[in-house]
Amino acid sequence: MAGHNESTASGKKSTEATNDVSTLNAESLQSNMKIIYYSRTFMSIIGGVIAGILGFTGLSGFILYFLIMAITSVGLIAKAGFQVHSYFDSWNQVILDGFLGGLLSFVLFWTFAYDIVHIF
Repeated sequence: MAGHNESTASGKKSTEATNDVSTLNAESLQSNMKIIYYSRTFMSIIGGVIAGILGFTGLSGFILYFLIMAITSVGLIAKAGFQVHSYFDSWNQVILDGFLGGLLSFVLFWTFAYDIVHIF
C-alpha cells in the first residue's frame, strides 16, 4: 500500500510540474505584451523618420515598414530565446500585435520627416 501511495505522490508531482510549466502568469503576459507594443511603436517611429529622410515615397515606404516590422518580430523572438510559448500565448502575438498602431505612427513620422527634409 505504501508503494502505491508513493507512486501516486510522485505521479502527482510530475503532473503538477507539467502544469506549472505550461501555465503563464497573467501579469507577466500583460507586461510582455506591453513590451511588444512599445517596441513596435518605437521601431515604427524610427523607421518613419528614416523613410522620410531618405525620401521614400509610395510603395517603397510601406515596403520599408514591413521590413522593419519583420526585423522587430525576429528580434523579439530572439530575445525570448526562440521559446515563444514560454512568454506568450501564441506566435501571432509576437508577429502581429501592434502592427496597425505601428503603421499609423510610421506614416505620421514618415510624412513629418519627409516634409522637413525635402519640402522646407
